[in-house]
Amino acid sequence: MNPLETLQAQALPFAKLLGIKLTAAAPERVTAEMLVRDDLCTSPAVLHGGALMAMADTLGACATVINLPPGAGTTTLESKTNFLAPAPVGSTVTAECIAIHRGRRTMVWQTRITGEKGRLLGIVTQTQMVLEAAAALSASGRADQ
Repeated sequence: MNPLETLQAQALPFAKLLGIKLTAAAPERVTAEMLVRDDLCTSPAVLHGGALMAMADTLGACATVINLPPGAGTTTLESKTNFLAPAPVGSTVTAECIAIHRGRRTMVWQTRITGEKGRLLGIVTQTQMVLEAAAALSASGRADQ
């Protein structure tokens, strides 16, 4: 399977709830889009910052997953967001997550989220920890199964 197919085959219930649709994936870059629905908005009817952050966090985790050694896992260590402009209800936002650092123990990603006319809405920089195979199993609760 290619990286996009690998990610699409995984269960990502929160990403599904948000309506995140992965559009491309490679070891150094993951892209996605999301419709700004009423239930993802604040008042006035613009995308809630938490939804924007969750989209970026999802992409950073996905990007890390396709770079992991067999059996390893990941978790977010740190995330920083700059909100630059609103995304109105009914619009579609696009996110591009690119590698800043892909190391053995951590990976750092930057996600740029833009609106339909290419306007930059937010930038998220996050650090993902690489969990070794035994730690990944333990963290998921499957170590003793």
